[in-house]
Amino acid sequence: MLIGILSDTHDELARTRRAVNLLRDAGATALIHCGDFVGAPILRVSCALPLWFVFGNNDSAGELEIAAAETSATCLGWSGIVEFDGKRIAVTHGHMTSDVRRLLAAEPDYLLTGHSHIAADSMSGTVRRINPGALHRAFEFTVALLDLESGESKFLPVP
Repeated sequence: MLIGILSDTHDELARTRRAVNLLRDAGATALIHCGDFVGAPILRVSCALPLWFVFGNNDSAGELEIAAAETSATCLGWSGIVEFDGKRIAVTHGHMTSDVRRLLAAEPDYLLTGHSHIAADSMSGTVRRINPGALHRAFEFTVALLDLESGESKFLPVP
């Protein structure tokens, strides 16, 4: 299963649309958004594929909860853990270190975060941490594609 990972879209509607299409064309069958949509239109564009998301520090939680209820999106609140193909995937925006520590302590297979606007793939003990980068205020706009079967991940530049 291929998972598309986005974060920090910050109301960049056209760029987010390109990113979602890029991930879908690359074979993603689901999307995880690590927060900072900012507004509901970005969430709706991201629902081109099944979508799971968390709130970021710039999000209007109420507006996004309403939009999620009107679409097929699954809101995880400020953080959560989902399971795909036997892999536990923790998701949080990353601005609250207490959430990051709590999720790392749960020892998921992956921890997906955003917030820094910098793409990264690293290990923290036994947990693989992936930040897809950002589609706003970044040197290069990127999203990530994660193959849960092979564990391969790659960053995709978004024009």
